[in-house]
Amino acid sequence: MTTSSNIGFADTKKHYLILDALRGIAAIMVVMFHILETFALGDHDKQIINHGYLAVDFFFLLSGFVIAYAYDDRWGKMSLKEFFKRRFIRLHPMIMVGMVIGAILFYFQDSQFFPGISEVPVWQMLLIMLIGFTLLPVPSSMDIRGWHEMHPLNGPAWSLFFEYVANILYALVLRRLPNAVLGLLAALAGAALIHLAVAGGHGDIIGGWSLDPEQFKIGLTRLMYPFLAGILLCRLIKPGQIKGAFLWCSLLLIASLSLPRIGHSEALWMNGLYDSLIVILLFPLIVYLGASGQVSGRSAKLSKFLGDISYPIYIIHYPIIYTFMAWVANHNIDVLSPEGLRQVIPMAILVLVVSIALAYGCVRLYDVPVRRWLTQRLLPKKAAPKE
Repeated sequence: MTTSSNIGFADTKKHYLILDALRGIAAIMVVMFHILETFALGDHDKQIINHGYLAVDFFFLLSGFVIAYAYDDRWGKMSLKEFFKRRFIRLHPMIMVGMVIGAILFYFQDSQFFPGISEVPVWQMLLIMLIGFTLLPVPSSMDIRGWHEMHPLNGPAWSLFFEYVANILYALVLRRLPNAVLGLLAALAGAALIHLAVAGGHGDIIGGWSLDPEQFKIGLTRLMYPFLAGILLCRLIKPGQIKGAFLWCSLLLIASLSLPRIGHSEALWMNGLYDSLIVILLFPLIVYLGASGQVSGRSAKLSKFLGDISYPIYIIHYPIIYTFMAWVANHNIDVLSPEGLRQVIPMAILVLVVSIALAYGCVRLYDVPVRRWLTQRLLPKKAAPKE
């Protein structure tokens, strides 16, 4: 998940505040989606904010757009080494914080959801944290949670692993390709995405968080079309001047992520088709509209706030979700009963508020200062692009 919000770093390029805001909205929708998974008890048909998982695919699309916008015209003045330094500075400080939060909360998550946690030795948990700092995925044999995640302390880090894959592909190959070739690759990737969604047997494109070959394939399939489409969108489409773009983009994004599951178990292909068409058609339209709009006043301040917290809230929230799930399980709460709802809803709201507050605190007190320090020491003394 790339972010366009780079507080304290100068650049001469136009900054797309609405795209920052949309990233923040999508990130908050992901948090709400994960909170509400506890109420669905694994039943996709009962999941509220049913398609919140598609926010990851929206992030990949934004990544392609923003990286092409920030770097396509800089390669004559920038080496591969400098590019990778910039990406490391932008992404890695918060990755490390997410792993630390995951480690701090790990032993509070022992429950029927994660029954083996209390038996995990501290040295092993710390080893997984240190590996997590590198973002290298761990195999199932090193899974200390039991969910087959490549990053057991902080599950959503899987998408940051694929973000780095995308960055490497862009720097080594994709930036050199003509648009016609990129278009062909995007078409093939789109066809693969449709096949996964419609014929994959699950009725969705959920997955990608494991080194299991099937899951790894899902992750690559989810990455390639939106990332390629984002690059092409930046290169080929000139943003217009669209009034009310912020409102319309926000409504379209929220609606597309919230729509109830389509077709249910009797017609899985219907929901799969919805997933693929949203990623292939609607998300590029939303990004185009967002790049074509302007915000000012309070809307600009809101957009900046949403952009600032977008990446941090995504990468730190899931250890809090693990803990919330364990709390529900350990208190034997029937989340579908009236009494259970009265107990759980206030805690769910607290989880959301804490996630937003912690994300904002991380931005102000850690992420921005650390990135500024790293920039001063690792990069040439010239304006660093916002990416």
